[in-house]
Amino acid sequence: MSKIKNICMLSVHGYFDPEPILGATDTGGQVTYVLELSKHLAQLGIKADIYTRRFEDRTEVDPVNADVRVIRIPCGPENFIRKEDLFPYLDEYVENMLAYMNKNSLHYDVFHSHYWDAGYTSMRLTEKLGTHFFYTAHSLGAWKKEQMGGDEKEMEKLFKFSQRIHWENIIFRTARAQTVTTIDGKENYKRLYDFASPALVIIPPGVDTKRFRPLEPGEKEHEIDVPERFVFALSRIDSNKGLDFLINAFAKVKEKSDAQLLIGGGSKNPKQHEIDVKTSLLNLVEDLNLGDRVRLTGYIPDELLETYYRKAELFVLPSKYEPFGMTALEAMSCGTPVIATRFGGIRDDLKNEVDSLLVDPSDPDELSGGILKVLTNKALADRLSGNGLKTIRERFAWESIAARTLEFYERHS
Repeated sequence: MSKIKNICMLSVHGYFDPEPILGATDTGGQVTYVLELSKHLAQLGIKADIYTRRFEDRTEVDPVNADVRVIRIPCGPENFIRKEDLFPYLDEYVENMLAYMNKNSLHYDVFHSHYWDAGYTSMRLTEKLGTHFFYTAHSLGAWKKEQMGGDEKEMEKLFKFSQRIHWENIIFRTARAQTVTTIDGKENYKRLYDFASPALVIIPPGVDTKRFRPLEPGEKEHEIDVPERFVFALSRIDSNKGLDFLINAFAKVKEKSDAQLLIGGGSKNPKQHEIDVKTSLLNLVEDLNLGDRVRLTGYIPDELLETYYRKAELFVLPSKYEPFGMTALEAMSCGTPVIATRFGGIRDDLKNEVDSLLVDPSDPDELSGGILKVLTNKALADRLSGNGLKTIRERFAWESIAARTLEFYERHS
């Protein structure tokens, strides 16, 4: 029986809800990761409080289940703030969180922070409490800067890389221990930050295999408005997700296949940046005369995600960079063949041409060729589907990931 009974998770930015609006600004795979890890740790007899930022008219406390809840702490103005602009308010967040913990007599055996804003918050918080914290980066500022390229001054203005990388260097060297999702990610710590430690441990994210699964014989699927044959992509609508690569590649696919392309994801109430990115994608669709073959669905309700995965003939993860790529794993767990970027951490856990196809998404010939390969070769599609499902069940079930994470806490506490 574990001595650990109460865990504090910190994931400060974005719209963090018990039923998250995935695709909303700054609300994606990290939210899913923290929620699922917390819920599956609860199955091991541990209570988890997930601290995030309170803004707009959001409630202070939201229960996820009997043992997990989301607690929202205010800082800064009452409106939503992009994660890149949160830093000036994080010390206020620490003070407000301490006041909340004291008021409610809360004590935690473990503090586990996610992303650098929460890493900074945990570092300051645990300094005041006289304890330690664990850390999961989810992505690295120096790697993102390297992968995105672009005009250096514009990128710095938009993403504040210098500030982020400065604090990441300090957080890495202050955390008691850290998890990273891939070998590639661990190597990037050394290459980009000159940081290595035996307390930097590889634990991949998990997949809810009870939810994301093929249908049982005789089981009925939800009715959704989709084409008979379609390729599916799902992500936040952002410039780093490679959706422009996918649209460009699909101009070549159109010449040899009647399949359509559905791009899912986005906020219910998008901010200006998301609106601008979506407008540029729609303009690209029009310029390539793909209006009859490509559809941006907008926000997809969470309860319908598995239906979209299952109905798709193929799922594509075309990101310019991707620390992991949870959507690809969810699609595989539903038995759908997957093509994924070979420039992300996910490549370390997949086998090209065995359980997936790994491609350079910026090369329209390579990406379109991979798509056509799966659409026109049923034997290949079936092989990727079967092997992909096996990979997920053997390596990525959340029950196993939660147990490994608890052992990580115990070993390094």
